[in-house]
Amino acid sequence: MTKRLQVLLDDDELAEIQDLARRRRQTTAAWVRDALRRARETTAYPDAGAKLRAVREASAHAYPTGEMDEILASIEHGYVEEDRP
Repeated sequence: MTKRLQVLLDDDELAEIQDLARRRRQTTAAWVRDALRRARETTAYPDAGAKLRAVREASAHAYPTGEMDEILASIEHGYVEEDRP
């Protein structure tokens, strides 16, 4: 089954696309379909495996946990301790 897709273009942009289609002896619709297919084929999508590896690697570490106010107070306390001679 085919579906219709409506795309709104500026007059200048549409004229340029129509000219490109004419040069290839295609209809504007055929040129747009071909352009969309090429875009899909050449678009690189992020590798989900890389994200999963990063999450697994990060979860292997022990990070401080607790209530945000307690963590911020601990950080502030550390700054104060470092400032003392």
